[in-house]
Amino acid sequence: MARGGMRIGEVLKITPDDIADNKLIIRRPKSGKESEVVFIPKKLMAKLNEYVATFGINSSERIFPISYTAAWMIVKKAGKIIEVDLRPHDLRRHAATYASRSGTPLEIVSKIILRHADLSTTQRYLGKVNDSEAVRWIENLHG
Repeated sequence: MARGGMRIGEVLKITPDDIADNKLIIRRPKSGKESEVVFIPKKLMAKLNEYVATFGINSSERIFPISYTAAWMIVKKAGKIIEVDLRPHDLRRHAATYASRSGTPLEIVSKIILRHADLSTTQRYLGKVNDSEAVRWIENLHG
């Protein structure tokens, strides 16, 4: 979720059949489309493929056969370990914020990472920019 900007429900539906090169195919996404593509880093893709092979997951089986509640609890527990009140959707927001703060164009964050139909939805995700961040970007651009 944190690397691909995926929703928890999308992660829970992934099967080995959905793995293609450096992307995941999301079937029946929230958008109502037949499918959408999620790009994830090569290292993460390699770990996912290794996990599938290690556990002998059949091509049409869910890779993570747990409930929404169980996945929610795993994320909450991980947050507790690092003393952060963490929810699954925070990881999706992190993917967008990290990409944006790293200089990724808003159109890529919106259309590719979050798969939003409208840029204004993405802008709500990213929130406001504080003064110190604005100064840092101005210095990077013109300093």
